[in-house]
Amino acid sequence: MDTVNARVAVLGNGPVGQTAALLLAARGIPVVLLDRRPARDPVGSKAICQQRDVLDIWAAVGAGAAVAGEGVTWTTARTFYRDKELFSYRLPAAGTRLPPFVNLSQSRTEQILDERIAAQPLVDVRWGHRVTGIEQSADGVGIRCQTAEGECRIDADHAVACAGARGDDIRRMLGVGFAGQSFDDLFLICDIRAELDGWAAERRFYFDPPWNPGRQVLIHPCPGGRFRIDWQVPGDYDLAAEETGGGLDARVRAIIGERPYEIVWKSVYRFHARVADRMRVGRVLLAGDCAHLVSPFGARGLNSGVADAENAAWKLAHVLRGWAGPELLESYHDERHAAALENLAVTSATMDFLVPRTPEHRARRLDVLERATRDPAAHAAVDSGRLAEPFWYVGSPLTTPDPARPFAGRPSRGTLPAPAPGVLVPDVPLAGERLRDLARTGFLVLTPPGADLGTAVAAVAPCPVRVLPFDADSAAALGARPGESWLLRPDAHVAAVARSAGDLRAALRRALGSMSTSDSAFRRTADV
Repeated sequence: MDTVNARVAVLGNGPVGQTAALLLAARGIPVVLLDRRPARDPVGSKAICQQRDVLDIWAAVGAGAAVAGEGVTWTTARTFYRDKELFSYRLPAAGTRLPPFVNLSQSRTEQILDERIAAQPLVDVRWGHRVTGIEQSADGVGIRCQTAEGECRIDADHAVACAGARGDDIRRMLGVGFAGQSFDDLFLICDIRAELDGWAAERRFYFDPPWNPGRQVLIHPCPGGRFRIDWQVPGDYDLAAEETGGGLDARVRAIIGERPYEIVWKSVYRFHARVADRMRVGRVLLAGDCAHLVSPFGARGLNSGVADAENAAWKLAHVLRGWAGPELLESYHDERHAAALENLAVTSATMDFLVPRTPEHRARRLDVLERATRDPAAHAAVDSGRLAEPFWYVGSPLTTPDPARPFAGRPSRGTLPAPAPGVLVPDVPLAGERLRDLARTGFLVLTPPGADLGTAVAAVAPCPVRVLPFDADSAAALGARPGESWLLRPDAHVAAVARSAGDLRAALRRALGSMSTSDSAFRRTADV
């Protein structure tokens, strides 16, 4: 049996696995990237909506601008009930270097990430590797694979399981539960190419339209004159029979009329709401759909998976470089499992509205939609999905709370919490660069001009720490007060706001997974 050695094995070569591999390689960690498929399948829109903060993550590996440049950002959202438009709203201008989100097919996103991987010598891509066994020891993880040539083994220090929604075998090998529910109704997707005047910058959501009574339809614009149409259909829906009988053509024409069109891709799928009971099992971290499945309304699947990949990558890199102990990896579960539960709560509330399963939910939905036809005050209660947003790590063991900045809970739809420990920093300029770019190179301390406490702490830190002074714009964007130093993590989240060198040292220890409060322990770690 052939054996391959790796620092990290990434299981699954979709966008989450690609991101994890690229981010690890960018931090100098060699990666073997495995996938059971024989090659990339560049077909279908699949996950299409990439959120601004995910574009930022991809920018760190040279792919964010390309995805943003090719994608489409719709500027108007229209919501209909039966044959009446309830309301529409226009999205504000981006206000930053990247749009709030773009629509781009998952297959094209994967191609762009593949181009970056091809230019990265630390990523070894191996297609046609089906994982048949996972063994762990105190020293590493052994992954047995079946290939066309026979069996092989990957010996790695750690692994990241990004095997997607069909990662049942991986979860079984790890002994991970995947509790939750599956919805009865199916959803039909058609990617069509057509000329639909005025629709190229609009997202359209239909509740109970006459041509899909009792269910929903969602239409998204995509690049190249394509549109993605999602229909909610009954659980016994038969796509092949409908296509043969001409029903699929009638379904499309009920929306677009007699215009010429072409179906580029079509698929039927079922929604699930499930979260793994553990996202860290020894030396293996679970990420993306392998760890959590939510309905796509709000685009929280791929976007949260990419955030998983970033969280895993910086922590693995710090452990493998000896800058942090293995206890840092337990915070991966703490943080990303909490994020998965938040996404589940948000999307489950949406699904209760879209696909009510109890008489009470059905009555509430009908009441809200009927009131919305005549009362604008009811529009806010119409739930077609809350767009993906970064999770706030305010309850993380790595975050040092600031009593002066209490967290007010889940922010209102379309808004973000004020900068504070646990929150992703705003994307603002600093020192001729962007604050998020600077933060993603490693731990960063922002200090008042002329202060030296950050430099003093960095000199004895167990990992590289960069120190920069605030300027007026960045201080204003963060709401920094006189005498404060802000510690930012390598994923651009705020770890702490400190007012003394001792507080800053303690916050850095905590952000590295150690709750020790001894300065001497801090220095001993730094000397290793």
